[in-house]
Order: sequence, then structure tokens, then C-alpha cells
Amino acid sequence: MHPARHLSSAVLCFGAALLQAGCHAAGALTPQEVEGKHLYEVRCAHCHEENDLALKKAPPDLHGIFERKTLPSGSAATDAAVRQNVLTGRGMMPSFNGRFSEEQMAALLAYLHTGLR
Repeated sequence: MHPARHLSSAVLCFGAALLQAGCHAAGALTPQEVEGKHLYEVRCAHCHEENDLALKKAPPDLHGIFERKTLPSGSAATDAAVRQNVLTGRGMMPSFNGRFSEEQMAALLAYLHTGLR
């Protein structure tokens, strides 16, 4: 095999390996995030994703909630603010106080921090 051809094959293989590793790492959730994803899917997504209650004012999309200005004051969401909204309710959202253990709330927050992947 010609040296240049061998080098280009090696570069392609290395690039493919990096791409595959990068995609895998970006998609892997920790066990805590997996638990949070399950909680989100069972307790949050029916309103925040599908709006299957047909609410006139659809609940906000929570994708990237920690990266955007989401609170009335215009500040970025924090764990404490999201926790308070979940536990006390906000607007049409009911209180979920007593429906999440501390471990479940931590898992839900960990999953929300992933941007909902």
C-alpha cells in the first residue's frame, strides 16, 4: 500500500473512532439522570411535551431551561427556583409537594440539567 494512502486510511479510522466516541459520550446519561428522565416522562412530559390536557396556555417547553432566561425577573433558572416551582406550583401548574422524595427531586434536576436529551 502506498504510504500516503495508508496515512489517509489511518486518519479516516481515527476520525471515525473520535466521532463515535463523542456521540456515545454525549448521549450517555448517568444512573441519576436516567431516573430523572423516567420521572420527567411520567410526571412532567404529558403537560410540558404533549400538552395532553389541551390546556389553552400550553405549559413551557423545559428543554434547555437552565440555559435561558426563564424566571419572571429575567434571571436564569436555578436548582432552587425550579425546585420551588415544582413543589409549590406556579400559574396553572399544581403543587407537587409530597410527590417527590429528595432523591427523586435531585434526579429530576440532574436530568433537566442535561437539556432533556
